[in-house]
Amino acid sequence: MQVTDVILLGLCLLFLRWWWRRWSTTGGGPKNLPPGPPGWPIVGNLFQVILQRRHFIYVIRDLHKKYGPIFTMQMGQRTLIIVSSAELIHEALIQRGPLFASRPKDSPIRLIFSVGKCAINSAEYGPLWRTLRKNFVTEMITPLRIKQCSWIRKWAMEAHMRRIQQEAREQGFVQVMSNCRLTICSILICICFGAKIEEKRIKSIESILKDVMLITLPKLPDFLPVFTPLFRRQVKEAEELRRRQVELLAPLIRSRKAYVEGNNSDMASPVGAAYVDSLFGLEVPGRGRLGEEELVTLVSEIISAGTDTSATALEWALLHLVMDQEIQERLYREIVGCVGKDGVVTESHVEKMPYLSAVVKETFRRHPPSHFVLSHAATEETKLGGYTVPKEASVEFYTAWLTEDPSMWEDPNEFRPERFMSGDGVDVDVTGTKGVRMMPFGVGRRICPAWTMGILHINMLLAKMVHAFHWLPNPNSPPDPTETFAFTVVMNNPLKPLIVPRSI
Repeated sequence: MQVTDVILLGLCLLFLRWWWRRWSTTGGGPKNLPPGPPGWPIVGNLFQVILQRRHFIYVIRDLHKKYGPIFTMQMGQRTLIIVSSAELIHEALIQRGPLFASRPKDSPIRLIFSVGKCAINSAEYGPLWRTLRKNFVTEMITPLRIKQCSWIRKWAMEAHMRRIQQEAREQGFVQVMSNCRLTICSILICICFGAKIEEKRIKSIESILKDVMLITLPKLPDFLPVFTPLFRRQVKEAEELRRRQVELLAPLIRSRKAYVEGNNSDMASPVGAAYVDSLFGLEVPGRGRLGEEELVTLVSEIISAGTDTSATALEWALLHLVMDQEIQERLYREIVGCVGKDGVVTESHVEKMPYLSAVVKETFRRHPPSHFVLSHAATEETKLGGYTVPKEASVEFYTAWLTEDPSMWEDPNEFRPERFMSGDGVDVDVTGTKGVRMMPFGVGRRICPAWTMGILHINMLLAKMVHAFHWLPNPNSPPDPTETFAFTVVMNNPLKPLIVPRSI
């Protein structure tokens, strides 16, 4: 081999070594990123995760044990900064909230459904987001508006109680998740459109919004855009699904608009009492008046976000009441002490039930709706935990560890509602303002704006179900606390308990 060949080979080896180090390093280096697992050139850790053939959350749990409270993953062209400690989450989202209040770029499929990020959850931090969020808060979740919508909860929950009683007679058991989803979805649809609609149509809306959530789950082009042409079929499917979503919801919007303009008298809520009423004349920075596509996106967002989290929490709460009859009996005694055996549970009653509140809080602690909050992004390059967080990075807050941390919770794997009455949970603030120990709704500027309304729906429905029925294990389908991952953290085997009317 000639000297020039040796030199060229050496230079190639040096180049390959530099190239590998440049593309495989996820932490440290001149950028001072948080530490993380070495990756492959170009694709980073993406294929390493895919080849493990297990849910992403299990990968994160292992990496959290190895790399600690903040680490980096390079997923193709996307840099993920995973944050899990209470102190760093509080620093980022509370103390320096505006800096971490934005969202990362969306995939082409997500942009189809968000109409270019015109949604409260997905909008980047700025005038558009402020306008949409302020409108929702001032128009939909003020105490006056929540009280004004009390008839909707009464109507939907009365239908819920009749439906589960009939189901128990016909099948011998109750399918908790599907019934709770239908009821919460009914409430939110009526809040959005101010109209009672038939159950069949509610199920159609629920089904198509579930399909929307499925099709917008992360896919390969989200991390490696070069593969986008290979997913043309999925893009066409998304466009077709979007067309059906608009066709299903737009008539409700048009009917409500006709009512607001005095051309339709067939509505249950007065003018101004439906969420969509507040959107008809809203001027949005950079967009002006919202079109029908944007209105479909905004009402879909409210229905989807509220349905899954509330229904999931109710199923997990009932699981523990079925598995621990002492907890159920204590809750029943509190409800009876407040409303009587033959009374009707109202919104004013649940405010006076501390044990009910403790059961719901412990459900959210033990079974947070998701192990991550929605992705955040820094508005500019900054530092967190002594490391650099790039502006374009996706900052992922791993919140499940907060409720599993034995340094913050006594016996964290036990379901113990009493901890929120006279134990380690007494002073917990779910908004995170005083400190972050659990965050089922997120914290800081991007906290779910409807979290108080969601808790009200859960408290009301749980109290009504326990007041009316004794919930028992089904010997043919025993309660199973095994988790699986969908849009929220759900039971691997849905809860199908037996019920006995309390009057017997």
